[in-house]
Amino acid sequence: MVTTWDPADFRDRVQEVLDAFLDDREAELVPLGPDASRLIAEARTAVSGGKRFRAAFCHWGHRAVRPSVDDDAALARACASLEVLHASALVHDDFMDASDTRRGRPATHRAFEAEHRAAGWRGDPEQYGAAAAILLGDLLLGWAEDMLRRSGFPADEVAPGLALFEQCRNEVIAGQFLDVSVQARGRADVDTAMTVLRYKSAKYSIERPIHIGAALGGATSDQLEQLGRFGLPLGEAFQLRDDLLGVFGDPEATGKPAGDDLVEGKRTVLVALALDGAPRAAAERLDAALGTPLTDADVDELRAIIEESGARAQVEAVIGQLSDHAVEALRAADIDEHARDVLVELAAAATQRSV
Repeated sequence: MVTTWDPADFRDRVQEVLDAFLDDREAELVPLGPDASRLIAEARTAVSGGKRFRAAFCHWGHRAVRPSVDDDAALARACASLEVLHASALVHDDFMDASDTRRGRPATHRAFEAEHRAAGWRGDPEQYGAAAAILLGDLLLGWAEDMLRRSGFPADEVAPGLALFEQCRNEVIAGQFLDVSVQARGRADVDTAMTVLRYKSAKYSIERPIHIGAALGGATSDQLEQLGRFGLPLGEAFQLRDDLLGVFGDPEATGKPAGDDLVEGKRTVLVALALDGAPRAAAERLDAALGTPLTDADVDELRAIIEESGARAQVEAVIGQLSDHAVEALRAADIDEHARDVLVELAAAATQRSV
């Protein structure tokens, strides 16, 4: 299999589009003064870096049904809009999870909190940071839809993509609420954890980006269904890999503290399986420790409980099964052959990563 796909060049192109979009937004907000500039600066940080999987799956979903792109610039803007949606979700997610870092930098709420404290302003620095993160996340969410609507596709072609974008937005917000509710209750079986995973991440990470790109290319309902049979299981495998990295990932690679998901109390599929499979005393120790301050020694102990329960091996096996199922579905889809090859490459990149 030989492709002409250059992921690094694609990521650079997406960043250029995002930078140009924020340049325009900054020009619009100039009358608001320096505070607006500070908001734009943090927006630039929020949309910088990352693997750009959502943009890539959108691009190749489009190419799967329309191999010859009519307007490269319009497609690039449409794909980049999904990265703005992703940035919005991360800004809000980091605040809700009380995360200190994102990609090795201070999370948005922490960055604004630090600015408040350094300036010696009145009021509570943490409350200021929270308010700023909520507002920036909301702004990014609105900008994402604006970017897609004004991407450059004719109105009749962009409309199906917008309908799917709205569905994606609703799913990820509702999925996030499911997640915080599960954490608040302090319990989740494997089925519940999989539901959270599916709606908070799997759909909006891969399935919906492919659907949006394909819809912009004029995909038939059969093609959308076929691409969904690839995108949903692959999105689930993608998030399961993320869950493994949230516990066992190298902080220097992930940009997050060791065992970050354990400190945040994430009730993931990995944790649910560990609680089911560990001896009673070990399961009680893991359950009680979730969402509490943990030392490095604590993290090592909890990792060992998860490992010895068999949960890590189970999740690895499920990732492999879901990935195989996704690629098998893609092989049977009525799409362009070159796009199919690239989507297979992207599937491997999304599920076999270390960051």
